[in-house]
Amino acid sequence: MPTLTRGLIVLLGSLTAFAPLTIDMYLPSLPTLERSFGATPSQVQLTLSTFLAGLAIGQIFYGPLSDRFGRRMPLMIGLAIYVAASVGCAHAPDIESLVALRFLQAIGGSAGAVIARAVVRDMVGPQESARVFSTLMLVMGVAPILAPLLGGYVLLWFGWQAIFWSLAAFGLGCLVSVAWRLHETRLAPARVSGGIGAALGVYRRILADRRFLGYFVASGFGTGGMFVYITASPHLFIEVYGVPAQAYGWLFGMNAAGLIAAAQLNHFLLRRASLYRALEIGVTANLVSAVVLLAVALLGIGGLPALLAPLFAVIASLGIVLPNAAAAALAAHGVHAGSASALMGTATFLTGALAAAIVATFHTDSALAMALVIAASSVIAFVGHRLLTGR
Repeated sequence: MPTLTRGLIVLLGSLTAFAPLTIDMYLPSLPTLERSFGATPSQVQLTLSTFLAGLAIGQIFYGPLSDRFGRRMPLMIGLAIYVAASVGCAHAPDIESLVALRFLQAIGGSAGAVIARAVVRDMVGPQESARVFSTLMLVMGVAPILAPLLGGYVLLWFGWQAIFWSLAAFGLGCLVSVAWRLHETRLAPARVSGGIGAALGVYRRILADRRFLGYFVASGFGTGGMFVYITASPHLFIEVYGVPAQAYGWLFGMNAAGLIAAAQLNHFLLRRASLYRALEIGVTANLVSAVVLLAVALLGIGGLPALLAPLFAVIASLGIVLPNAAAAALAAHGVHAGSASALMGTATFLTGALAAAIVATFHTDSALAMALVIAASSVIAFVGHRLLTGR
């Protein structure tokens, strides 16, 4: 069994970064895409919600495939699909084609996070995996900081198509690194057998675990609020509040820095408390921050600066919620770590797609719709976690 070296952790962190990088790098280009394709804001936002749906659907398949055939081959196939779809996005002739290609891009990219989490669970136990997931968030968290900044300048200098060429290059680099550096962690004796029926049976057994559902809800709906922010903020900040695309990248990066800082704070918490207690702290902080954000939006005072502080806290709290929810969810399902990881990823991106679609439907120049959906997601995450896990 290979060991978790620094190089391997960087590679696994890069694999978990596919979703945030692919989402965040193109965010500054959304208003440009509206003008380039003659599309409405809601049509362009479909490129995001469809991408999230693809991430959710793709993980359902990669989890059982990686449990049955090993981690490397399904991962490499997914990365190849991602690279091809990214090239296709750069050549999209209209908004409908871009929406479809973004879905395919997500199907390929979804292999990264689900299999990276399963690799960690193959190699270490639950408490240690929570620490490793926090470290992965440090690597992954660089993507939301750099991606909007890089995307804004690539857009300015080369156009929106170059953003997708850059993503194709990143995917190709990861594919080569996996082929070269990642040894198989799901050895033949540990692999499961069976076809679709067996995979569905595994999913049913995992979903029958009440505590797993609590972690599923905490992770999924907690992250749903973040995707509402990702969906609504480009139009709100750039078009309504007049923030330049490059400056938007800096604002977005501040929130990502908060996510990284909280993930490292989680290391401190885990030295003094169980991962379950740390998760409880995270979902509580997320709820309180979301309620403050809603109050600011309802009162309508302070403009953009007043919104930024609670938004920062909402996003930062996920640095505690996500690694602990993932570790807790996989703790009792090591034999089917790929499938359990897939369900956690599906929860994250399915609720993200739903929340993003809701806020896009209620498209408005006010921050209230964004704050309402974020608050609703946080309430569901908090209540669902408490009721289902008893914590």
